[in-house]
Amino acid sequence: MFKKLKEKKGFTLVELIVVLVILAILAALLIPALTGYIDRAKRKSIVAETRQAVMAAQTISDEDYAKDKATDATAKESLTDTEIAEATTLSEVKGTIKSVTLEDGKVKVLVYEHDKKTCTYTKDAKDGTDGAYNVK
Repeated sequence: MFKKLKEKKGFTLVELIVVLVILAILAALLIPALTGYIDRAKRKSIVAETRQAVMAAQTISDEDYAKDKATDATAKESLTDTEIAEATTLSEVKGTIKSVTLEDGKVKVLVYEHDKKTCTYTKDAKDGTDGAYNVK
């Protein structure tokens, strides 16, 4: 009878505790890294949506600019609320475009908001880039 109990194989309590401690240490190391990846992915997502909104606002602005040129009217400095709503629909984004500022028929500043985050696009012609996207 005693012989059968000693032949029984399995893990001891100490071995199980060591394995659990090792798993807890690994989890403690990996969780902060994973949350950093998630935050960066969310930031890139809102920047991509802002790019779509800028392209849609530029399309609306181009249409208005062409109409203004045909009638010799002066170029507008911002989009109206109706045009902003049209740009939001055209861009197919989930958030809302808060404001659009124009300069010579081109989008100069666009403020986009989604999930309590605000992304501001600013066109800076001085450095020759496409513009800057700032998420807050």
